[in-house]
Amino acid sequence: MHDTHPPAGAARDEHDDALHWTGAAELARMVRERRVSAREVVAAHLDRIAAVEPQVNAVVTVCADRAMEEAAAADERLASGAAPGPLHGLPVAVKDTHAVAGVRTTLGSPVFADHVPDADDLVVERMRAAGAIVVGKTNVPEFAAGSHTFNPVFGTTRNPYDPSRSAGGSSGGAAAALAAGLVPVAEGSDMGGSLRNPASFTNVVGLRPSPGRVPAWPSALPWETLSTPGPMGRTVADTALLLSVLAGPDPRAPMALQDPGTGFADPEPGGVRGARVAVAPDFGGLLPVEPEVAEIVTRAAGTLERLGASVEEALPDFSGADEVFRTLRAWQFHLTFGPVIEAHPGKVKESVVRNAAEGAALTGEQVGRAKEGLAGLYHRLRVFFERYDLLLLPVSQVPPFDAGQEYPSQVAGRPMGDYLEWMASCYWVTATGCPALSVPGGFTPDGLPVGVQMVGPHRSERRLLGHAAAFEAATGHGRLRPRLGSTP
Repeated sequence: MHDTHPPAGAARDEHDDALHWTGAAELARMVRERRVSAREVVAAHLDRIAAVEPQVNAVVTVCADRAMEEAAAADERLASGAAPGPLHGLPVAVKDTHAVAGVRTTLGSPVFADHVPDADDLVVERMRAAGAIVVGKTNVPEFAAGSHTFNPVFGTTRNPYDPSRSAGGSSGGAAAALAAGLVPVAEGSDMGGSLRNPASFTNVVGLRPSPGRVPAWPSALPWETLSTPGPMGRTVADTALLLSVLAGPDPRAPMALQDPGTGFADPEPGGVRGARVAVAPDFGGLLPVEPEVAEIVTRAAGTLERLGASVEEALPDFSGADEVFRTLRAWQFHLTFGPVIEAHPGKVKESVVRNAAEGAALTGEQVGRAKEGLAGLYHRLRVFFERYDLLLLPVSQVPPFDAGQEYPSQVAGRPMGDYLEWMASCYWVTATGCPALSVPGGFTPDGLPVGVQMVGPHRSERRLLGHAAAFEAATGHGRLRPRLGSTP
């Protein structure tokens, strides 16, 4: 059922027909049918960025002139009879860790504050080939490390539902931009929850695909599975549309799955009737979870049951997930950031330096044991999903926290040892290799968004999106817009 009384910080926007609130799939149809021009669409979003950006600090580099020139060219191509791509004329924002040729790309680091790449990353290449127009870069934590978006170059990204709160991270700028109506879709990446955590915090959809579903290039470690690019949208359908553009094989990415992306444009129909759903609102007591978060997961399970799913409390065996993720993450940090730290002493944030040092100290035996643990998790989840079709979990163990904190100091009364521990609800899932998404699940009594994490069997993105779409249609939580001052 839809919420009958919107919570504090959210409302059913009286301007839902405004171009900046129109969904990506609908906007694309409108442009193709010439009911609106690409110039009008891009201009409307640039106007929205100008009006709202000071409140959220999400789109930190804006390419207004370039975007309008590209929009004019897009209109000319359509008028000439050229076949439009699936994102023709749509504005998109790009995570500031992903290169856009000719556009400042900082990684949130003073070391790269003036960096302007000369080539697009693969995800950008694919969006632009599909007709999308880059309007700006979205904010990230320094080197995308951590699930709260702040850095010394651009400062802190704020949650559109309560600017005193975090928008999550590391794709926090992307999530906040979507929630605030600055862009209709945005791409990001996810290692320990960087698409899912910010989606949960800002009432949007974020999908972490199976490894290889969305290939990455360039990549220094193309055979590793922890990190993956992925799509975000305000709805499941828009997220699926962007996945259809981002997914597909590429010879430069050796782990790329061979399925063409086009098949993901429409989530699998059929809803959840007859689906076998496992739910663990508090991870079976293995992780601390704030009660208000666990309650929203429990209510989501009830919704799925009313839609015809069979639901029972169950949890896969996540043994070793913590060691696997932390070991391989530290190893990758050492390989990726070690040379930067060595070349620029004192200019990289302490948590990245510490994680890279932990990676440098690892032995071959420790890395090998983590790889064995990765294989064990894969097979235990494979067997688990022979019995179930869907696993329902918390995304984040806490609601959006104070934006002045680096990370929550405690969760459900348990002290957090470092800036990763509160994200275990996401990074344990990362270690399994399963696709997972955050879909809007409801609001706390204080009006803060909370997402629900849906996890599916390996490489089951289309079915997973179908389950999420059925839940989305039954609840309508994602249609509650943030109140951002007096902006239309």
